[in-house]
Amino acid sequence: MAHTFFADRSLMNQASHPYDTLTPDAILDALEAEGFAVSGRLFALNSYENRVYQVGLDEGAPVIAKFYRPGRWSEAALREEHTFSMEAVAAGIPVVAPQPLADGDTLGRHGDFWFAVFPQRGGQAPDTSVTDTLYRLGQWLGQLHTVGARRRFQHRPTLDLLAGLEANHRFLRDGPWIPEDLRPAWDSLLSDLMALCAARLDEAGPVEALRLHGDCHAGNILCRDEHMLFVDLDDCLSGPAIQDMWLLLNGEDNDRGAQLAELLEGYEMFRDFNRRERHLIEPLRCYRQIAHCAWLARRWDDPAFPKYFPWFGQPRFWSEQILALREQMAALQAPAIDIPGQY
Repeated sequence: MAHTFFADRSLMNQASHPYDTLTPDAILDALEAEGFAVSGRLFALNSYENRVYQVGLDEGAPVIAKFYRPGRWSEAALREEHTFSMEAVAAGIPVVAPQPLADGDTLGRHGDFWFAVFPQRGGQAPDTSVTDTLYRLGQWLGQLHTVGARRRFQHRPTLDLLAGLEANHRFLRDGPWIPEDLRPAWDSLLSDLMALCAARLDEAGPVEALRLHGDCHAGNILCRDEHMLFVDLDDCLSGPAIQDMWLLLNGEDNDRGAQLAELLEGYEMFRDFNRRERHLIEPLRCYRQIAHCAWLARRWDDPAFPKYFPWFGQPRFWSEQILALREQMAALQAPAIDIPGQY
């Protein structure tokens, strides 16, 4: 997707955006065309990358309609997401998958937008400080990755950590985002971080890339009445198994090592885990920090972003990012976390 940078960022807020045409009438028309008896009740849910709405029906529970960001994914890539979700459901894994539309397909088209409809599900994020919760999450991830390893994505990305770091750094460096007086510190820091990440990848050695959830943090897991549900596979990709685990770990190194051991106790009931992947945790954390900054920059022409992230681009934001990345550099220089009882 092409992006335009403006010296005066206030001009960016005045530019038209594809989501400007996604009016309430357009949303309801899209669902009515698929046979849903909509009541007219519409509630926007928190989502920045896509647009997601709870849509009331004349009878029964509301449904969740997701309108995908135009130009982000190809039709083929969206269909791979849906296929992976449905494969997981067929294997008995608790994933919230899109439901069939009027023609039996799960992917609809209305104007400029691809969209999908999901059943409404409720719950709260799991408490990953509870060992039994981690054990059960590990069991489900082991089963999800077993499904993920059966075939390859053809149209969705494979996580290339070093190339991604370089691309995001270059995008931020070449744009108007980083204040001039902080650029030398940023450039020097990113050069050191990429070298440290490369060294950690060498320590990990070759790792298998399989189909993953891709963004498996506690906010994308719902718990209710002892049941778990994985939601939002919008970022599914190919990569190492640890990508679906490290975001569930919290605290100091000893705490995270113990948490990973609990995850793996459940995980390895269904699938072996390459313990050298623990060397990838800090490089993946570094990648996520920089990718988040680049994501905000790439989306700044979307009016929702200046509204909800007004602090982005201010000198204080970049000073804090540099400080956080210096702390991350120390984490990259430290030994990888130990897994109690494992070697």
